[in-house]
Amino acid sequence: MNFKNFHLGKLIKNRVQELDISATRLTKFMKCSEEELEEMYLSESLDTLVLLRWCKILEYDFFRIYCHHLILYAPVPEYSKAINHEKGQNIGLPQFRKNIYSEELIDYILDMIRTEKKTKLQVIEEYGIPKTTLYKWISKRTVIKS
Repeated sequence: MNFKNFHLGKLIKNRVQELDISATRLTKFMKCSEEELEEMYLSESLDTLVLLRWCKILEYDFFRIYCHHLILYAPVPEYSKAINHEKGQNIGLPQFRKNIYSEELIDYILDMIRTEKKTKLQVIEEYGIPKTTLYKWISKRTVIKS
């Protein structure tokens, strides 16, 4: 899975095929025509409410793919946190911690290192993963797999 560039419609179509769900069932659940289903399969992105319906019928969290993309490719700027704290501003939105990595994401990163697509230093610099965190993952995964 490539978390940087992905085609949501293709992923949905693959999941539909895996589960072997009929077009009739999908059109009833999604409240759309078969032509609209095909359009969604060809679409790179979808409206969030439509995507939520897909997540439910296919029993798969497609939003997590976007979360992984954000964790890897859109680091939270440190300066904006400092500015908001200095001014005492509360923007009213929940603040999420970026250091919550899923098993899939850890495996993806370690696989890049293992296959030598990226070095440890490249992973640290490009994805903003702390050096100690990366080395903990490596030591834990090599002990388990040995």
